[in-house]
Amino acid sequence: MEIAFPIAPVKLFKAFVLDADNLIPKILPQAIKSVEILEGDGGPGTIKFTTFGEENFTYSYTIIDGDALMGTLETISYEVKILPSPDGGSICKTAAYHKG
Repeated sequence: MEIAFPIAPVKLFKAFVLDADNLIPKILPQAIKSVEILEGDGGPGTIKFTTFGEENFTYSYTIIDGDALMGTLETISYEVKILPSPDGGSICKTAAYHKG
């Protein structure tokens, strides 16, 4: 997927990466309610607490560095969806996408 934005790269990167913890809860409150930094400065090793919107029961995240990539992948992304099952229970669907 490729999306064009009428915003300079420096501003777009600042908004979606550097300020994402403040911006995303404002533009997607149905998905992310809040993000709180528990430890660190936002850089590598930072520990964050994210409160998700529970309406859509979907959680997505990407690992871009660290031991989980086993030195062979550039990134790995996961999407977890929890759906109702006919018997009143739940079905958890997980998809993984990797690059590298």
